[in-house]
Amino acid sequence: MATLESLIGLVNRIQRACTILGDHGGEGMSLWEALPTVAVVGGQASIHFYVFFHSYLVTKFGFVPGSPKYLSSGKSSVLESVVGRDFLPRGSAAVRQEIADETDRITGKSKQISNVPIHLSIFSPNVVDLTLIDLPGLTKVAVEGQPDSIVEDIEMMVRSYVEKPNCIILAISPANQDIATSDAIKLAREVDPSGERTFGVITKLDLMDQGTNALDVLEGRSYKLQHPWVGVVNRSQADINKSVDMMAARRKELEYFESSPEYGHLAHKMGAEYLAKLLSKHLETVIRQRIPSIIALINKTIDELNAELDRIGRPVGVDGGAQLYTILEMCRAFDRIFREHLEGGRPGGDRIYGVFDHQLPAALKKLPFDRHLSTSNVKKVISEADGYQPHLIAPEQGYRRLIDGSLGFFKGPAEASVDAVHVILKELVRKSLAETQELKRFPSLQSDIAAAANDALDRFRDESRKTVSRLVEMESSYLTVEFFRKLQTEPEKLPANQTQAQEKAQAQAASNKEELGKMLDEDPALMGKRETIAKRLELYKSARDEIDAVAWK
Repeated sequence: MATLESLIGLVNRIQRACTILGDHGGEGMSLWEALPTVAVVGGQASIHFYVFFHSYLVTKFGFVPGSPKYLSSGKSSVLESVVGRDFLPRGSAAVRQEIADETDRITGKSKQISNVPIHLSIFSPNVVDLTLIDLPGLTKVAVEGQPDSIVEDIEMMVRSYVEKPNCIILAISPANQDIATSDAIKLAREVDPSGERTFGVITKLDLMDQGTNALDVLEGRSYKLQHPWVGVVNRSQADINKSVDMMAARRKELEYFESSPEYGHLAHKMGAEYLAKLLSKHLETVIRQRIPSIIALINKTIDELNAELDRIGRPVGVDGGAQLYTILEMCRAFDRIFREHLEGGRPGGDRIYGVFDHQLPAALKKLPFDRHLSTSNVKKVISEADGYQPHLIAPEQGYRRLIDGSLGFFKGPAEASVDAVHVILKELVRKSLAETQELKRFPSLQSDIAAAANDALDRFRDESRKTVSRLVEMESSYLTVEFFRKLQTEPEKLPANQTQAQEKAQAQAASNKEELGKMLDEDPALMGKRETIAKRLELYKSARDEIDAVAWK
């Protein structure tokens, strides 16, 4: 059975993988968007201090702000209390400096915000396993060094997270501020009017004016939520300056609630430790509800990504054998489509048939046989063939000349048919190349195949013109049986220079790795797209493995 720790740990690992592989959400459907999250929302002080968030951090325990100093809502202190470590970038600790340096690397020295997350993993035996998203503090005005749009920019970033149905909102409000004016509660009410996703946290209870308390809020009379309000007492600035550790701060917090005449009866439901356990328990429930849909999304996306990789082509190996194999596969794909154009399934073959069934017969009908075989021309040809010795029985020589001349008329239409078929075949080559999806990733190879195919068709056209000419001549000549016997025993030989050229071209194709690489030179945009798809596929497969590793009930 999956335990609370294994469930939340599962989501934490998937969230970490998402961020490492560049899935920050916000761009269409993503795995990050489907995961349950806890977002920390509160206001920030901007009157006396330069308070700004360059970015935020995803950690085993949560997101932490890039470089804040003091927050009016006490949001940062709540986060440190829940995590159980003093790590925010204030003071001089080494971890804080790392966060500040990474923040400056992403946004420069400006007081801008960024949606690029920074990782910080914090391990402690004193806290529950939990992921929090600490968003930039809401503010009213821009401070020096910030653009005028910073107020809207921060609100848009915060809203983009908390409006998602998978987001659990941790709304931080100070006790010394009217709850009706709380920025966090106002935003939570807008995106979660039913309060199903909102947990209210009241800070600075120890700083309220004497004679006042926050019982109306904590007991749900001022503003009722479906989940209980939790009060916390953070470290004071003096405690922070004295480096009071978080465990000591927790003990001090517990003592405050247990000894408080106003909050003593609520002490068991107050404090950062209780808040962390409350969030973990609720997050477990949400995760159990969402796991089936997350699994369905993962499997569906893996199938889609694999199909897309198959469509644009898998990566090609770097060795010569793998490259040659890829080239041959591309050629086979082109050949398959070209054959479909010729033999059926795609248009093209019918046009070649039309050359012989319509164009050639029409051309033959236009031949001037009526003039060539007219009575006057027959008498003229026979008379010229006899010479000074007139024929005795039949004008054999005259007949031969008439037949030979008539057959000679066929050469023109026959050669024109060859040229017509040649034009059609070249057009089919162009179409087949364009329709071969596998070749679109290799423009150089596509050009090489086009050049090779057109060169071959030019040679075939020349040979075909010679062949049809020979056929016409054969019909007008007397061929003995010995001629055909000789034709079978002596196949036509290629010229010596052509044979050598073919052999040379075959040794270079097999051995010249550099030339193979040039032919497989892909479009950079396509390579980038494949890399992006491969990263997403890696993410979703990793997430599936993580889910499979959890023992489910």
